[in-house]
Amino acid sequence: MKKTLDAILKYIKETDMFLLSLCVFSSVYGIILIDSATRHMEKSNNVYIQAVSLFIGVGLFVLFSLLDIDTIADRSKILYALSIVFISTLFIWGVEGNTGNKAWLRFGAVGIQPAEIVKIPYIIILAKMISDMKDRRILNAPLSLLKIIAAFAGLFGFIMASSQDLGSALVYLFILAVMLFVGGVDAKWLLLGALLLVGALILAWNGFLSPQQKERILAPYDPSIDPTGLNVRFQVIRSRYAIAAGDFLGLGLYNGSMTQSGAVPKQHTDFIFSVAGEELGFVGCLAIVALLLTIIIRTFVVGIRSNNNIGMLVCTGVAAMLICQTFENIGMCLGLTPVIGLTLPFFSSGGSSIVTLYAAMGIVAGIKMRPKPGRFRSYDR
Repeated sequence: MKKTLDAILKYIKETDMFLLSLCVFSSVYGIILIDSATRHMEKSNNVYIQAVSLFIGVGLFVLFSLLDIDTIADRSKILYALSIVFISTLFIWGVEGNTGNKAWLRFGAVGIQPAEIVKIPYIIILAKMISDMKDRRILNAPLSLLKIIAAFAGLFGFIMASSQDLGSALVYLFILAVMLFVGGVDAKWLLLGALLLVGALILAWNGFLSPQQKERILAPYDPSIDPTGLNVRFQVIRSRYAIAAGDFLGLGLYNGSMTQSGAVPKQHTDFIFSVAGEELGFVGCLAIVALLLTIIIRTFVVGIRSNNNIGMLVCTGVAAMLICQTFENIGMCLGLTPVIGLTLPFFSSGGSSIVTLYAAMGIVAGIKMRPKPGRFRSYDR
């Protein structure tokens, strides 16, 4: 018993309890908002699912913090193969979720989103590939960059082909760009990549995206697409009304007229920020931004202090994932970015998102627990 207690105390002392506390506080805040957002719904179990997911997530945080990231990264080829197989299951068993895309595997009341979970091995795979290229000259060789791009393109292609989950696919792209930049890729290659991306988007726009997807992307910037606000822009307009109604201090928890009537569609998932805006006002929204910003900064700090190439790159990838989803989600709630179905990290309802986030944060905590002096390569640009 004493040995067990000593082990627990040692773990608490060595792990990143500050990071875990930030994540748990954010999740509890999110559960309160989800509870308010779903009170008008009959027989809603979202709060229960979110609470159970939080409990599982904390367990995964502990588990993943005990794993050596370098050991896991050494099996990156196996991780890649398993990721492809996992995403490919959507071709056979994929079902539509709230986004209308077949991005989910359903087991009774439990839904799993493969593209969400695969973000973790994807980040580790990229970190391993970039770290193995010992200096910038090797990293910037065309063949080296083609290998990295091919790894991304494989997962990106399978996600789009199996589920057309554009939101998740764009998060993968953003993670790639940030990790390559931090890894030391020359600006000329990043610029060339941006130009190729524009060309690929033009091809996708003309030959792949559905009319509905095109409208959702353009709607925030072209009101003529939905002048009445009753179709594509309906969610965004309602969300903005709810946030504006909250003013500085909000109308009070469980007292928002739009929130309690369910006037904002998907307000417990994609538009949870509007709930905070109406019921807790600017202060409540600012608290969300402050919590997520602190988690992101903490993740970067752990990576910088890790003295380890892979550790630093993994932390960079995790932070990039959080930045992309936070910016896009809050932006779409304010009508500044397209509505593409990305959840707000730690706050939106979604079991797959919660367990993935806590597993990722556990990896970050593990990197803090096991610094590896002498294994850090300079990434000066």
